Amino acid sequence: MTTVLETTGIPPPLESVAELTVPLCFFDIMWLPFHPIRRLIFYNHPCTEEEFSTAVVPNLKHSLSLTLKHYLPVAGNLLYPLDTDKSQALIRYVSGDTAPLTIAVSLRDFDEVTGSHARDSDQFYDFLPPMPPLVEEENYKIAPLIALQATLFPGRGICIGLSNHHCLGDARSVVGFVSAWAGTNKCGGDEHFKNGSTPPLFDRSVFGDMKGISDKLWSTMRNVPLTPSRFPVPTNRVRASFTLHQSDIKVLKDLVLSNKPGLVYISTFAVAAAHTWSAVVKSAAAAGEEVDEDGTEVILIPADGRGRPNALVDPPVPVNYFGNCLGGGAVTVEHKKLAAEEGFVAAAEAIADMIKNRVNNKENFLKDLDNWLSEMSKMVGLSTFGVSGSPKFDLSNADFGWGKARRLEVLSMDEEKYSMTLCNSPDSDGGLVVGTSLSEKRMEAFATIFEDGLKF
Repeated sequence: MTTVLETTGIPPPLESVAELTVPLCFFDIMWLPFHPIRRLIFYNHPCTEEEFSTAVVPNLKHSLSLTLKHYLPVAGNLLYPLDTDKSQALIRYVSGDTAPLTIAVSLRDFDEVTGSHARDSDQFYDFLPPMPPLVEEENYKIAPLIALQATLFPGRGICIGLSNHHCLGDARSVVGFVSAWAGTNKCGGDEHFKNGSTPPLFDRSVFGDMKGISDKLWSTMRNVPLTPSRFPVPTNRVRASFTLHQSDIKVLKDLVLSNKPGLVYISTFAVAAAHTWSAVVKSAAAAGEEVDEDGTEVILIPADGRGRPNALVDPPVPVNYFGNCLGGGAVTVEHKKLAAEEGFVAAAEAIADMIKNRVNNKENFLKDLDNWLSEMSKMVGLSTFGVSGSPKFDLSNADFGWGKARRLEVLSMDEEKYSMTLCNSPDSDGGLVVGTSLSEKRMEAFATIFEDGLKF
């Protein structure tokens, strides 16, 4: 139902810098064995196949090339050494490198795939290009860092799909790149950069002297082989989206504060994550799955480290830094406590406590980096839940000239145990959209628990 028309490599303009090498620091190395981050952005933009081929596609190619001039590592490759004792992995762009762009047309029902209801996860991989294969050259395995696709739904809309290796950059970096591409496409030139837009910064020296910490992490991570990425199909999952309106968020905050009046502040993020996490945990038993009543549940909370005072880097990392700069932490709650009737309140209190004492605490944020790996290893075997995306770095705001996105889907959720995505609601009330990927039976249970938890 989806036909690939072409795949072509898009280079930066000829006048671009001929070579750029970017070393991996601690924050990049930790993501080396991780699967690619896969996202789809759907736009309402009714156009014909002829208009798509003669106007939309040429503009996308031209604007992508102009954008890559400022984001050279995106067109580059990860160089993973074959002899890991002598050298470390790094990112390198050299003249001739390109970012692969696939052009496709789909006959799938646009309204169906962009709905909020439970939809078969497998169909979404039609709109996403696979990462190019690994190759070997000299002393390295060469791994492309990104793959892009534009898919037309004739007369209805367009989907921009992207896969990227996480070592290229975190959400803030990737959203910055896509937003720059979108802005360049919308205005038809690189005025986006000429009109005062802050260029991305690739200089790893903003972290000061982290060599010892990075070397220690590399000595462990180099033993994990770099493997090609594959789509996780069949996923045996469905994906659905749920809107938390401002009125819902107020209900959740009031519920927490009525039970825990001692909490000074409970954030919108804390209640959204807590409500979703507790509902996912409760959905297991409701769907008839076997659960460990005496087990521990873990939610992993990422936090952007740019511009944030912390114990490691002074002054803080600039906000235009391109790469990975994620702190945060793990929140643990006993399963029986989280699965109980008051599980949401327990989750919200635990998340709020972590945010207060770690994320918003200058002395604790980014503290003890050299112990992070050992701390994460303690999570092996536990039931973990992840959070992807942020209303602060929302890809649905990237406007290619087609307006705000209709739907954002994060397909990498299909490869994790369970996780959630979070982005701004397209409605004007300032709410949030929560996305998740579960088995069909568990999604049915989750939807009921999620909606019932807002009825007070």
